[in-house]
Amino acid sequence: MRTFLRVLSAESLKMSKSHLWLVTIASPLIAMLIGLLERAPEGIDPWPILVSSMSLIHGMLFLPIMAGLFSAFICRYEHTGGGWKQLLVLPVSRTAVYLAKFTVVMALLALCQLIFLICMLFVSWSLAFSYPIPWSMISISVIGGWIACMPLAALQLGVSLGWASFAAPLALNVSLTIPNMLILNSDKIGPFYPWAQPLLAMIPHGEMDFGAFNLPFQSLIITILGSFVLFLAAGIMYFRRKEI
Repeated sequence: MRTFLRVLSAESLKMSKSHLWLVTIASPLIAMLIGLLERAPEGIDPWPILVSSMSLIHGMLFLPIMAGLFSAFICRYEHTGGGWKQLLVLPVSRTAVYLAKFTVVMALLALCQLIFLICMLFVSWSLAFSYPIPWSMISISVIGGWIACMPLAALQLGVSLGWASFAAPLALNVSLTIPNMLILNSDKIGPFYPWAQPLLAMIPHGEMDFGAFNLPFQSLIITILGSFVLFLAAGIMYFRRKEI
């Protein structure tokens, strides 16, 4: 445990000096602009429409891309100048290194979701919503989107650990994120596609009644957690056996 905390502290320090955490602001701000332009019909609760409209671009494109970006960047230091050898000669286990990097990536994504929540509340204040804040729906959307990033972050971290290039895993992530617009129309492929899961978890149930959006939230979470355990175990096993 002490080893993990020491590695986690070092990884957090590296990321804080890189100012990459500023990227977490971009997507919520874009989603906020979309929310400010959205108008619900008179007499209809605007909250489900606001959550859906803000989640659409955020969960479908930017959140999966940021999961890959953070995963690639957190491995960048070790891929340059023999950093892996310098790190692994220290009395730290590879499992602790992997879990520390994964924790930092998820912390950055949690920060992004927190800012997204603040932006959503700002939009509701700016548009003077008369309906009460549906904390349950908002919490499920924000926390569900974060949980849905767990298998994607574990998968992308494993890829980033294996490829020395910073651009290659990032390009792969973007190329696999773009098809979300088509894959989400499939109720057979969409729920199992890691890059589509953040949006599926963030859209309020019943707001979109087609394709993968028909899957119950509980079933989606079970699928997400199952794939997370698989990708996390595969990533740790690969990293422990990888020759440096």
